[in-house]
Amino acid sequence: MTQATLSPLSLWRWWRHTLTANVDHAAVLARVADEARWSSRYAFLIVISVLISILGLLLPSSAVLIGAMLISPLMMPIIGLGFGLATFDLAEIKRATFALAAGSVIAILLSAGFVALSPVQTITTEIAIRTKPNLFDLLVALLSAVAGGYALVRGRGETVVGVAIAIALMPPLAVVGFGIATTNPTVAGGALLLFLTNLVTIALTAALMGRLYGFGGHLSPSQTRLQGFLIVAGLLALAVPLGIALRQIAWEAIAQRQIRDAVRAPFPRDARISQLDIDFERKPLRIRAVVLTPTLHGDADARTRAAVTDSLGAPVDLHIDQVRIGLETGSTEAAQIAAAQTSETRYGDDLRNRLALVAGVTPEAVVADSGTRRAQVRATTLPGATAAAYRALEQRVAAASQGWTIILIPPTADLPTIAFDGDTPDAEALATAIWAGQRVALPIGVSGAQAETVIARLTEAGITAERVPGAGATVTLTWQAPARR
Repeated sequence: MTQATLSPLSLWRWWRHTLTANVDHAAVLARVADEARWSSRYAFLIVISVLISILGLLLPSSAVLIGAMLISPLMMPIIGLGFGLATFDLAEIKRATFALAAGSVIAILLSAGFVALSPVQTITTEIAIRTKPNLFDLLVALLSAVAGGYALVRGRGETVVGVAIAIALMPPLAVVGFGIATTNPTVAGGALLLFLTNLVTIALTAALMGRLYGFGGHLSPSQTRLQGFLIVAGLLALAVPLGIALRQIAWEAIAQRQIRDAVRAPFPRDARISQLDIDFERKPLRIRAVVLTPTLHGDADARTRAAVTDSLGAPVDLHIDQVRIGLETGSTEAAQIAAAQTSETRYGDDLRNRLALVAGVTPEAVVADSGTRRAQVRATTLPGATAAAYRALEQRVAAASQGWTIILIPPTADLPTIAFDGDTPDAEALATAIWAGQRVALPIGVSGAQAETVIARLTEAGITAERVPGAGATVTLTWQAPARR
């Protein structure tokens, strides 16, 4: 091929005549106009998607979040905004912007209201990873938008599913609502930046894809230059802060390695680091370490602090817990147990805070014993909560508590009614009644046609139960006053 054949002008002509000539521009624009506007269907999908998203964030469950991503109702308004920019169609820009703004506000308000009413308001891993966007998130959004624009223009519907999962528009908005409900501006601001990163990148990249496939061919050269300026300026405006965030992440990775080397340096070769905690958010930087060593060094803190300050160029708050090990048999195991006890105490403090949040009390009201690995708290009254709800809260905390025994004492909330299948009572309802009776330690009144069966089961579990007036196919349970002595 000659040099002329490879010139930019000839390549552009080949692209226009070979790849864009068979694009049905009118059909694509009609689909965008239809799917990128406000409608009752769009509003319904917004509500469903954000509720699935907030549940997936609080559980946390990646599988549930993927379900919310697949719905992806915000995708088409953003692409519609991009194609509106590509064609300078002000009417389409207004329609898409209104749908996008209304959907985003509904999503934020719904998620904030849900979290405000939820007894679980803990920052989970799924929430945390959506609060610190960086340059890589912009690149993911850009590449996903290229795939989305191609899929729209070429009618490749199967590609849109993968694009929806990769971009994940709704979960960041749900995290914004979580941050507002928990009055955490760091979480809300970080998630909002991630959403805006995805929004602007998708819209601008969709505009670029639209122009590449022949949309907006009626525009003048000056309008085309304005489009190019807007696209470049918008991406640069996002890339700068996100690049700084990515640089911070890289710095933290390097700093962690330097800190580990500095902590290890004052000790002999057979010493080792059992635990290293670094809080990069604190000013000055906070470092806590546990070192297993055959020789204790009184100046280890000072030497390590000086080394870390020199390597990082900033003062640090550092303390090393030294656990002595010897050469005799079992000394290393004993040191590991001592270090584990230090770690266990810290975990107990974290557990106390989480259990207090669930129970609606202060951490001081939680009794946590690291020795027996048992934590107990008396919950406050939550409006509308039944005994089953309190039992579910206890089970959720226990499932995430690494072998601890969790005791959540509920108030005298409504007990479940127990239905029967023949002579067999509802096992789940009966288990909840037994759990509540053991926690509250009050007599339970039982009424209904098969009350005697339930009374026998409650009595076997050590609960005082007595028959009270009442009949019916289901057994009704009520709290009774303690017997006078």
